[in-house]
Amino acid sequence: MIPRWIYVPAALGTVLVVLPLAGMASRVAWGDFLGLVTSDSALTALSLSLRTSLASTLLCVLLGAPMALVLARTTFPGQGVVRALVLLPLVLPPVVGGIALLYTFGRRGLLGDQLDVLGIQVAFSTTAVVLAQTFVSLPFLVVSLEGALRTAGQRYEIVAATLGARPTTVLRRVTLPLVLPGLVSGAVLAFARSLGEFGATITFAGSLEGTTRTLPLYIYNLRVTDPEAAVAMSLVLVVVAVAVVGLASRRGRVGERP
Repeated sequence: MIPRWIYVPAALGTVLVVLPLAGMASRVAWGDFLGLVTSDSALTALSLSLRTSLASTLLCVLLGAPMALVLARTTFPGQGVVRALVLLPLVLPPVVGGIALLYTFGRRGLLGDQLDVLGIQVAFSTTAVVLAQTFVSLPFLVVSLEGALRTAGQRYEIVAATLGARPTTVLRRVTLPLVLPGLVSGAVLAFARSLGEFGATITFAGSLEGTTRTLPLYIYNLRVTDPEAAVAMSLVLVVVAVAVVGLASRRGRVGERP
């Protein structure tokens, strides 16, 4: 049971989120909607966004899962500082992340000179889009999985270890199946964040059609030249994001323990 007055601010918060979406939907030119969202430029931007978001989500899983395991299952000096640095992209303005990436991987960046000698140019390429999306999305997976690991505890892992299972076997047969819903939810949220990434991408990768112009960048360009198309594509992005977040919530409920 909760106090009845709680429903009032809860309803106001819901209105604050839903009302702008309703306002945007009211401005969609529904008669031309299909044509606006299926133009060649729109489909190119959507395809690029989906491909780079999938790639960045894979990177988040490959890098974020070990990070979450280390933070949740070990103790070492400076662990709080490391955790704060890992979660820093959550509070940094994305454009600051883009500047940091540019001065690391750009031609005159920290690693840019060495990469340029090898003939590798990262900035203003599709690779830059993936790196920018990974930079801002990685903390979402780490937070989700670390929370799942701490909630699950270590009792099953300890039992498996006392029975003679090697650490890798314990990880593969016990830990990962136990926290799989948390891993899936974190990956889905990372994908959703990557899909909506704008600031770091435009700073580090630019806005080149077919190469770095993802759907958010495409919408940003359209808002001046074709406002109706911008609203229509914004609605498409909202629908995709709602579907993704809904999937994450459903996976989280399925993974809850009775």
